[in-house]
Amino acid sequence: EIYTNTESSAASDVYKRQVGEEDHVCTALDELGELHMWRIAMKPGKPLVYGNVLNIPFIGLPGNPVSVYVTFCLFVSPYIKTMQGMTSVLPTSLQVKANFTWSRPGKRREYLRARLSRDNDGYDQVEIYPQQGSGVLTSTSWADGLVVVPVGVTIKKNDMVEYLAFKEFL
Repeated sequence: EIYTNTESSAASDVYKRQVGEEDHVCTALDELGELHMWRIAMKPGKPLVYGNVLNIPFIGLPGNPVSVYVTFCLFVSPYIKTMQGMTSVLPTSLQVKANFTWSRPGKRREYLRARLSRDNDGYDQVEIYPQQGSGVLTSTSWADGLVVVPVGVTIKKNDMVEYLAFKEFL
């Protein structure tokens, strides 16, 4: 069931998306509105839904806690800021030195929970939480941002990586 409030400007639903006949969200969107997007090539957070329900924008977030957190930061927060009339809604990224190795080139862009620190020479560096599963919510409380890993890329210690601070999404 999708809850809507016709007095609000947006409705959002956190749900566990299932592909196939049990996907009631897309079925309801088809009946009550229109579906504009429901897959994105990122990890975590692939099943993200965007559409309109009764002419009200609707964003459906994935079911795993980290996926919800990351997609909220990357999509919902900028959307809400835009709806509030803000013009600077995208986070500013930093190029920092990796204090980790990532040897798994992915088929989707990946967002790794990470923490910024200083090396012995006083330069910014970033380390990642050791367990990057989308159900590991402790990774978001440990981290202070995300490292962006482009499709098919591996990272060696001391490589420069893109870092997005969580405070940029506030």
